[in-house]
Amino acid sequence: MELEFLGTGAGVPAKHRNVSSIALKLLAERNAIWLFDCGEGTQMQILRTSIRPRKIEKIFITHLHGDHIFGLPGLLSSRSFQGGDEELELYGPAGVESFVKTALQVSQTRLSYSIKYIEVKEGIIFKDKQFSVECRLLDHGIDSYGYRVMEADLEGTLQVEKLEALGIPAGPVYGKIKQGKTITLKDGQVIDGKDFIGEKKRGRVVTIFGDTRYTPVSVELAKNSDVMVHESTFKRDEEKMAHSYYHATTKQAAKIAKQAQVKQLMLTHISARYLARDIQELEKEAQDVFKDTKIAKDFDIIEIPLKE
Repeated sequence: MELEFLGTGAGVPAKHRNVSSIALKLLAERNAIWLFDCGEGTQMQILRTSIRPRKIEKIFITHLHGDHIFGLPGLLSSRSFQGGDEELELYGPAGVESFVKTALQVSQTRLSYSIKYIEVKEGIIFKDKQFSVECRLLDHGIDSYGYRVMEADLEGTLQVEKLEALGIPAGPVYGKIKQGKTITLKDGQVIDGKDFIGEKKRGRVVTIFGDTRYTPVSVELAKNSDVMVHESTFKRDEEKMAHSYYHATTKQAAKIAKQAQVKQLMLTHISARYLARDIQELEKEAQDVFKDTKIAKDFDIIEIPLKE
């Protein structure tokens, strides 16, 4: 599981930061990629990565401001030309379906695959045996959501050493033991498979926020996340301005991470008015509150390893 930041800027594209888009790469887990937001130029950013549009299984839109959705029609169209023929699920606030369908209709674009539109409401919006996704409404003037991606706990590994110590050779019987079955060996020995399987590993949690003011809802949604991605549009001393524009400061984002007891905070949605020399200052502002903070750059990749 990896996060790859395709765009980390706020409002408009800049030379050093494109607008919002994040890829959650689940290639080992389900041979798929989930995209969070799709600002203008996202497909151009993808060309500079190893991501294949046909692998994009789901797209989650946090809110309908242009710097988060203007790249959708182009990416969806290109997915057809690049071998994408499986259905794509598009999650987002009311209006995203109308936006996409209008753009495709006016441009007379025909896709080689179907799109399933899911208008999100607070609560669990997706769940299967591997993952579930919860969303909560934030505070941004228009409907803006945060998404919490939760991996199901993973079954423990087969304790081969214990089996070998009992003189049980490798073979098909190992598969049955791994399933937790009770096995009777040729010598009459009875083996309970459950005794030879390690403890379950807790699934990983990633929380990705749309644009928002500071709100206690964010703390609840991000609780105990392995990685939390939050906007940081304003400096620590610009709290009044941030509130006025329905955004958050570096300090507020770090405060949420601390209160939610997350493991790592990635700050994004950085204003183009901040130059390279400003970034270290912004990062330090947040680190003063929550040490494990980093300001994301375009094309940063964050690996999220399984817990030991």
